[in-house]
Amino acid sequence: MENKKKNPATPWRIISAVLAVALIAVSCTWAITANNCQQTAPKGDTAVTEAAADTSANAAEGDALSLWTDDAPLKTELTEYMKAITDESSADFIPVESRIAVFDMDGTLCCETDPGYFDHKLLYYRVTEDPDYKDKASDEEKATAEKIKTYFETGEYPEELSMEHGKAVATAFKGMTLDEFDAYVKSFRDRPEEGYNNLTNGEAFYKPMLQVIDYLQANDFTVYVISGTDRLITRGLVDGMIDIPMGQMIGSDESLVASNQGDEDGMNYTFTKDDKVITGGEFIIKNLKMNKVSVIEKEIGEQPVLSFGNSSGDAAMSNFVINNNKYRSGAFMLCCDDLERENGNMDKAKKMYDMCDENGWTPVSMKNDWTTIYGDNVTRK
Repeated sequence: MENKKKNPATPWRIISAVLAVALIAVSCTWAITANNCQQTAPKGDTAVTEAAADTSANAAEGDALSLWTDDAPLKTELTEYMKAITDESSADFIPVESRIAVFDMDGTLCCETDPGYFDHKLLYYRVTEDPDYKDKASDEEKATAEKIKTYFETGEYPEELSMEHGKAVATAFKGMTLDEFDAYVKSFRDRPEEGYNNLTNGEAFYKPMLQVIDYLQANDFTVYVISGTDRLITRGLVDGMIDIPMGQMIGSDESLVASNQGDEDGMNYTFTKDDKVITGGEFIIKNLKMNKVSVIEKEIGEQPVLSFGNSSGDAAMSNFVINNNKYRSGAFMLCCDDLERENGNMDKAKKMYDMCDENGWTPVSMKNDWTTIYGDNVTRK
C-alpha cells in the first residue's frame, strides 16, 4: 500500500478560491447597484439640492432678523410677507418701484425718552447751556425750555409743547447755514445718553429695527423716515446710521432763505452767486398725525405698503398704509414694555397694545421680541 503524504495547504487553497469567487460576485452586485444609482441619482440629487437651497434661504432670512426672537410676530409675519410679495407668480407680488416702507424715528428707530426726545434735549441745551447762545435766547425760547425741563422731570408732555418747541427750534437756530446746523446736531449727538453706560445720542438706535431696514432694502424696498422731529435735525441724527439719501429723511419744517435776502419775500428775490441757504427762523409745520399722511402724498406720491411707528402720532400714517391699499400691506407698532434694558412705560405700552388690537396693527414687544436693544455692552445706569 502506497503511503501518500497529505499537503496541509490544500484546504486553504480551496477556501481562498471560494472567497475569491464570492468577492467577485459581491463586486459585480455593487457595480450593478452603483450603475443603477447613477442612472437615478440626478433626480434625487436635484431634490436634495433644492431642499438645501430652501434651508439656506430660510437660514439667511432668519439671520437677517437674528436680533429678533423666533416667536416675535413681526419676524414671522415679515418673512412670510417677503416671500409672497417678491414671488412674481404670487397674487401678492409687489413691483420693486412700489415697495415703499415708512418709519417714524423717535421711539421707533431710536431712543425716545432719556429723559426726552433728542430734538427737545438739543433745544434745551441750546437755550440754557450753549455758551455761544444762552445769553441771546428769547423769553419765548426760555419759557419753552422750562416746559421741556418739566417734561423731562415728570414724563408728562403738555399738548401745546409740540408747536411751541417747533417755533423755538426755528428761532433758536435762525441764520445758520445748513452745514452749520448739521454740524451742530452731529456734535450734540456725540454726547452721552444720560441714563446709559457706553451709549451716545447718536448710537441710541434700536439694533433690531436697523435689521428690519437692512432686510427691507435687501428685498428692494425704498425706505423713508417720516418724523415729527425737525427735518434738518432728523437728517443730522440719521445720517451715517441708516443708509438712505437725505431726500428720504422727512420731518417737521422751518423756513429756509438766502443769506442776503433779508426781509424780502422769496417771490421777489433771486438767489445770487454770493448767497448761501440759511435757516429763516419761521416754523412752518409739525409733521405729526394727519400731517404725516399729507407729507407722504406730497413727497413720495404713492401709498406705502409697510408702516412702522410707536405712538398715536403715527396712527394716521399706519391707517393710511393698511386701508384701501391695492397691494398687500402691514403696520407695526413698537410697545415700550422693557423696563430693564430701556426706559419703558407700561401705561403707554398697554395703550399701544390696545390701539393695535383696535386698528389691526401688529404690536412689537421691546421686552419679548428683541434679544438686544443697543448691544450687550450697553447698560442702564
